[in-house]
Amino acid sequence: MQPRFLAPKPAPSNLPALEQMNAEVFALTYGSIIRQLLSDLEDLGEVNKQLDKMGYNIGIRLIDEFLAKSKVSRCSNFRETVDIIAKQAFLLFLNMQCTVSKWTQDGNECSLIFTDNPLTEFVELPSEFQELQYCSILCGVIRGSLEMINMDVDVRIVGDMLKGDEVHELRLRLKEQKNEEFPYKDDE
Repeated sequence: MQPRFLAPKPAPSNLPALEQMNAEVFALTYGSIIRQLLSDLEDLGEVNKQLDKMGYNIGIRLIDEFLAKSKVSRCSNFRETVDIIAKQAFLLFLNMQCTVSKWTQDGNECSLIFTDNPLTEFVELPSEFQELQYCSILCGVIRGSLEMINMDVDVRIVGDMLKGDEVHELRLRLKEQKNEEFPYKDDE
């Protein structure tokens, strides 16, 4: 059996080739982090918060790498931004195919849906861990990344294949899109 890699091989023509990591090693490393958090914190709610916080800290750094490597120009709205996250960012960093659906009328809320998730590759949640949001790190990554480009969003898990749902589903809601402000004026 051929090992799976997280970065696509070869990269699609619009995305650069990244250094690859074996998907199994990635999944096992993430599982070890979860296990350590469970051991240290013991409260599932606190573990969920820590995973989200870790993701947020990753996201505020990851956006720079994504923008540099993907050469994406400025997105004009939330819909375009989410489309790029689904079709390029998830593919570039996790080798995952996502779809965007369930848009609200006002265009401020949607879902990212995926079935292939390298984070959950070897995972079965015991019944006592049903409150654990195993992939909440992804919520934090998206929230942190979008905050760096002046979009304040809520991201939550509404579908989880580890809990019997047919797909993984992340629900994104745009709370505010801020204008870019510069700390100086041209005439100073």
